[in-house]
Amino acid sequence: MFRVSCIQLKSNNNINHNLKKTEKLIIKAVKQKTDFILTPEVSSLFSLDKKQLLKICKPMSEDIYLKGIKNLAKKYKKWILIGSLIIKISKNKLVNRSVLINKQGQIKSFYDKIHMYDVILSKKEKYFESKTFTAGKKIKSFNLPWGKIGLSICFDLRFPNLYRKLSKTGSIFLSIPSAFTETTGKRHWHSLLKARAIENFSYVFAPAQGGSHYNGRKTFGHSMIVSPDGKILKELKKSEGVITALIDQKLPSKLRSIIPSLKDD
Repeated sequence: MFRVSCIQLKSNNNINHNLKKTEKLIIKAVKQKTDFILTPEVSSLFSLDKKQLLKICKPMSEDIYLKGIKNLAKKYKKWILIGSLIIKISKNKLVNRSVLINKQGQIKSFYDKIHMYDVILSKKEKYFESKTFTAGKKIKSFNLPWGKIGLSICFDLRFPNLYRKLSKTGSIFLSIPSAFTETTGKRHWHSLLKARAIENFSYVFAPAQGGSHYNGRKTFGHSMIVSPDGKILKELKKSEGVITALIDQKLPSKLRSIIPSLKDD
């Protein structure tokens, strides 16, 4: 058994401000005797303005937020998954990258968001992530001390085959850090997270952005930790904060042996 914490933020376009808020919530999670902490999508910088991002964003080796979180992981001896950072990979290219850090403050794995959120929800609400980010091409999983975790980000949630592939690699935990819009979140968020958990008999860790942001965008919040049988173990509605749950890493294999849907697929 171990404890997982999901942090909920309302990030803005100031990296240092977002880092300070994240640090406060990491300390709160540490006080809850957690073992593994996850932050939401775009924790460090909340923007889709490519010109602005190309000026501000850095390669991983120079990223201020990443450096700060690595130091916190080492200081408190906790594994931390940064839900995502916007990383500059060339002069004109950015990726939306999830970064896994061990308790020594070392980067152990990273994943670039594969599925871009290109949607027209209404005349006033449109998103075209592919104009800002270069899509990732590789699925990623990693062996934590408690079992294997499969990495994903936000809109990936709508593509069940990704999670099936991650489960086939042996993943029993699925990370889904997000910045779901309020519009789609209230319709689909709960159902999709529970579905991914149940169909793969995996724990789902879903830290989220939540609230009204500086640029007018509204994110749904409702960070959740979901059990492999679809039970919501912890949920935080709109405010910034932390949720922590006790995880039984043996449960996924128990459920998979009772209903061998992964094996038969």
